[in-house]
Amino acid sequence: MKKILLISLIMSLNVMAESDQFNPAFLQQLKVLRDQALDSQLAYEITESLTTEVGARLAGSPGDAKAVAWAQAKFKELGFDRVMTEPVPLKRWTRGQETARILSPFPHNLAITALGRTHPTPDEGITAEVVHFATLADLQAADKSEVAGKITFISERMVRSQDGSGYGKAVAGRGLTAQVTAAKGGVAAIIRSIGTDNNRTPHTGGARYDKDIPSVPAGAISNPDADLLVNMLKRNKPVTLQLKLTSHWDGDYTSQNVIGDMLGSEKPDEYIVIGCHLDSWDLGTGALDDAAGCGITMAAAKLIHDTIGPLKRTIRVVLWANEEYGISGAIAYHEAHKNELKQHILGGESDLGADKIYALGTRVAESALPTVDTMMSLLKPLDIEYAGNQGSSGADLIPMRRAGMAVFGLKQDASSYFDYHHTANDTLDKINPESMAQNVAAWIVVTALAAEADHDFGFGLSEE
Repeated sequence: MKKILLISLIMSLNVMAESDQFNPAFLQQLKVLRDQALDSQLAYEITESLTTEVGARLAGSPGDAKAVAWAQAKFKELGFDRVMTEPVPLKRWTRGQETARILSPFPHNLAITALGRTHPTPDEGITAEVVHFATLADLQAADKSEVAGKITFISERMVRSQDGSGYGKAVAGRGLTAQVTAAKGGVAAIIRSIGTDNNRTPHTGGARYDKDIPSVPAGAISNPDADLLVNMLKRNKPVTLQLKLTSHWDGDYTSQNVIGDMLGSEKPDEYIVIGCHLDSWDLGTGALDDAAGCGITMAAAKLIHDTIGPLKRTIRVVLWANEEYGISGAIAYHEAHKNELKQHILGGESDLGADKIYALGTRVAESALPTVDTMMSLLKPLDIEYAGNQGSSGADLIPMRRAGMAVFGLKQDASSYFDYHHTANDTLDKINPESMAQNVAAWIVVTALAAEADHDFGFGLSEE
């Protein structure tokens, strides 16, 4: 009986704490909106619009310019109070042709895609023997004599997981293999795609580029082709590969961050920043990465504004430019707003597809945790748990986070995301509208409570 009374007391205190922080009528409106959002198709409709009317939008390409125009028009159509663009200078990279063929001992064509920012091969391509390493660490430990004059091949496979942690473990090979190969005298590099599928659709992605560090042409082959190459190498016969990649740097370009504000009623110059990256790789239509994030956050802001009305703080939705090969938009945004960083109260980015959210992580001041508790009381009916106060957020918030802005991350189930990530299969049919609606409901809860809170969420706690 004492235990039951204690639980009842704690629940009563939590309800009282919520009432003290927020107007009960506001909380009731928010609960109703959360539930209504589960039946909303708005995020899906926005995503369909971007992927159909624009499609692929590699930074610096014609699709990039079309996406900027689309975003401005869509913000205005949705009724955002203020719509603006900010310039994002970048170096333009173009893909070109990409072929790979095993010449001996058993001729095969390989499904390959160039890694972003990679150098081109000579016009006639590169023909050389393949040397195999299971991991990047094995390549780094190899003697130069093992690598000189050869094409390196890293066969490490990404492990599937709900939180996508397998990506972080494998992706270093994509980033560094070309530079390590060059340092050891190799002539080109290929890696197993960083993906969890078994399709012959290679996964692109950025390779590390530093103008003062030598590199070599680099590509990723599909998982089945990587398996084929491993099997061939097991036979202890020299494997000769012919590789042609004509990707190259193509001058300077200015893209745009596109910003939509729903202005606050009391603190219009304080911002709750949410958003996505507007660019995508050029192989698919970028539905999961990251048109979905744009649809989710744009829809959340509009539904809050239309249903509850203006909140105390401004809800700012940023569609960042060129996340994929340089986080150029994130860097430009930080530079443009460096004198008003403390007006950026809390930030989060949706950039892991559209499957259901299972957890909320935060990095906020301890004094803001009661509001996080309120968030969790409204998120639990969506089957979302709390992941603690050591959280992070998307890549486009890295500069602001390092400068001290408080952040949150709504963690999506990434179990199938990396089947399609950075491939030609990243298309609208991979999105489940029901799961996407659950995302919108969660973003509504966190964004609205942050925008209506009387306190800030801390500054300087997120420095790295």
